[in-house]
Amino acid sequence: MTKVLSKKMVTIAITILLIFLLIYFILPVSIPLIAAIITALILEPAVRMLINKFRLKRRMSVLIVFLSFLVAVGVMSYFVTTKVVGEAVKLIEDAPTYINQISDIWVNYEKDLEYAARDLPGEVVSEISNGVQDFLNSFKESIKEYMNIERISAFLTYIPNYLVSFLVYLIALFLFMIDLPRVKKTIYSSLTEKTAEKVNFMTSRLSYVIFGFFKAQFLVSVLIFIVSLIGLLFISPEVAIVMSLIIWVIDFIPIIGSIVILGPWALFHLLAGNLTIGTQLAVLAAILLIIRRTVEPKVMGTHIGLSPLATLIAMYLGLKLLGVLGFIVGPLLLIVFNSAKEAGIIKWNFKI
Repeated sequence: MTKVLSKKMVTIAITILLIFLLIYFILPVSIPLIAAIITALILEPAVRMLINKFRLKRRMSVLIVFLSFLVAVGVMSYFVTTKVVGEAVKLIEDAPTYINQISDIWVNYEKDLEYAARDLPGEVVSEISNGVQDFLNSFKESIKEYMNIERISAFLTYIPNYLVSFLVYLIALFLFMIDLPRVKKTIYSSLTEKTAEKVNFMTSRLSYVIFGFFKAQFLVSVLIFIVSLIGLLFISPEVAIVMSLIIWVIDFIPIIGSIVILGPWALFHLLAGNLTIGTQLAVLAAILLIIRRTVEPKVMGTHIGLSPLATLIAMYLGLKLLGVLGFIVGPLLLIVFNSAKEAGIIKWNFKI
């Protein structure tokens, strides 16, 4: 019994180690291919709809769906590069000016602080003033350091790599969309009937859950965009559309959310003495945070069947192992594991 148990534990340990090595070393360089197969599975219902409804051949249906997907990506990319990136560059260029304004604001507050703290020991007041001034100076220097020409040039050198990865993604997507039935047939032909049923159940469940995951994220982000736009039309109408779109894009990143944009924006106006605008932005940030924290778990649970705790753990581990993409890859791997367990492919019944 001990030998059998030891052998079983060693097999489990080796399997876990191989999965970890696969995730850590191979998965990061395979992101374009993984994204392509996932996108092909998501677009497959549209391809089948064209085949069944209009009696088109598969290649023609794939071509129509693929071109429609390209047009949608092109429109979004054009808007991001012309609007969002333009506003981001302007914000970066004006960042030192904003820091100088904050420094000037602090100088005025410092005079008020000295008057209000006239009964406190001079060393305490001096220590507080020097600490805040040092923080502002170091913050300003950090911005100058990160916005220098060397870092911008280093970022630009990565653009060809991103373009190559994107090109590989598009080519792989088109080929996967065409050969998806043949790939499924090849996989199923090497499986027993019982295993094929389990794999079919797993893939069906996986497709449903993955689609539900992105659908849930999209629905929550659309609600965030609508509330942001309505709020900013009253608070700052001249930048309402652009900032709402930026918040919408940032809000796709789990955990981070819209508070990254609205928090510093509200703080700046509060420090600048614009209490009305600053308070309104802070209230809007709180409303968006409440909406996401109350709506997201319910929407996620409805569409993908994962608990908020399991989703959070998967996102955190994915972030540590794979970077920003881990926010999406982590929950997807958890979905794959749950689907395989439900299908009976993975049996998780052992006890220690």
